[in-house]
Amino acid sequence: MPASIAPAIEPNAPSVPVNSRGKVIVASLIGTAIEFFDFYIYATAAVIVFPHIFFPQSDATAATLQSLATFALAFVARPIGSALFGHFGDRVGRKVTLVASLLTMGISTVLIGLLPGYQTIGIAAPILLAVARFGQGLGLGGEWGGAALLATENAPAHKRALYGSFPQLGAPIGFFFANAMFLALSWLLTDEQFLSWGWRVPFILSAVLVLIGLYVRVSLHETPVFAKIALAKAQVRMPIGTLFSKHLKATVLGTFIMVATYTLFYIMTVYSLTYGTTPKPIGLGIPRNDFLLMLMVGVIGFGLLVPVSGQLADSFGRRRTMITVTLIIILFALVFPSMLGSGNIWLVMAFLLCGFTVMGLTFGPMGALLPELFPTEVRYTGASFSYNVSSIIGASVAPYIATWLTANYGLFYVGIYLASMATLTLLALLATHETRHRSL
Repeated sequence: MPASIAPAIEPNAPSVPVNSRGKVIVASLIGTAIEFFDFYIYATAAVIVFPHIFFPQSDATAATLQSLATFALAFVARPIGSALFGHFGDRVGRKVTLVASLLTMGISTVLIGLLPGYQTIGIAAPILLAVARFGQGLGLGGEWGGAALLATENAPAHKRALYGSFPQLGAPIGFFFANAMFLALSWLLTDEQFLSWGWRVPFILSAVLVLIGLYVRVSLHETPVFAKIALAKAQVRMPIGTLFSKHLKATVLGTFIMVATYTLFYIMTVYSLTYGTTPKPIGLGIPRNDFLLMLMVGVIGFGLLVPVSGQLADSFGRRRTMITVTLIIILFALVFPSMLGSGNIWLVMAFLLCGFTVMGLTFGPMGALLPELFPTEVRYTGASFSYNVSSIIGASVAPYIATWLTANYGLFYVGIYLASMATLTLLALLATHETRHRSL
């Protein structure tokens, strides 16, 4: 059954302007690049900088926990942002909402780099940090869904998954440059300089990406799919209400389809960095800069496989491709503990290359698959909500659970955890119909 029924359009209706492929690529990719760049610079700063800058120093452990709590705030804000921006994306249009979400995310990130510390303004410092982090989460909640729709709703029908992989490329690009930025700062600055002002540089420089993204997005035409809906005045009054009342099954399935992807990514990034750099015998004791370099090499495989998996999903179908990739994730989950736990630098590197390659395979088709689950009138809200609720289930708790399992039961059970989450994704895929031939 088709995802939506196209509204009747008058024969003499004006033609809908079309965006160029290059503009679609840049406009959809840059938002997710900023998203993952912001994620990783904040995650790193929340561990090594913010406890010293924004919180009282009477109790170091408490300061670290409070800092990590602000990191988690974004995951709470993201579903709220998906409902908020999804409402306007389905009611007003994709273009204006994408501009608003990028502005919200970008302004919040730059403000974090400009905030005075606890010694300057006292308790107001962590409060303002939390507010800015919440603003980041709100913007992120509306960013991915809009970028995915921008790509897929401008795509030829037989290339939707390939076009949908454009915003997905932002993840490895943002991750690569975030690590490169911290490596450069660690080489150029002393520890004192980095803690004093150097940590602010990545946050403030993200304004350059935001300005480029705004320039490209403001010059966009509305997507042809939404333009036709708007012309027929077929928007629904309350997209989130329609989503829950008429498309709850698709929302739940979309959420669990993303769970394995999120869990894998956070194990490959946050958890592996923590385990790899923790001194022996608890971790591997690899110097932080060395491990960051290894992550940067591994993430190249991530970037290369994203468009490949998009093409595979166009050729063989989303469902078949994703079922195959999810089975590969389960296999990887069962073998990676012996690779990572070996302590052999080459096996650890092989773990990173294999894990990020599989990440590229599972992440690429999502840009088409999740939007295709929903009809046009709730597509922004539905794709965004599924994507961001899944981040709470699969992302926010993954590093904590993996670290706890390692400490109490060993690495093998981290593999079991990832395999279990991948099994949930497999069940959701089995319950989903193929969407490749659905009309948007």
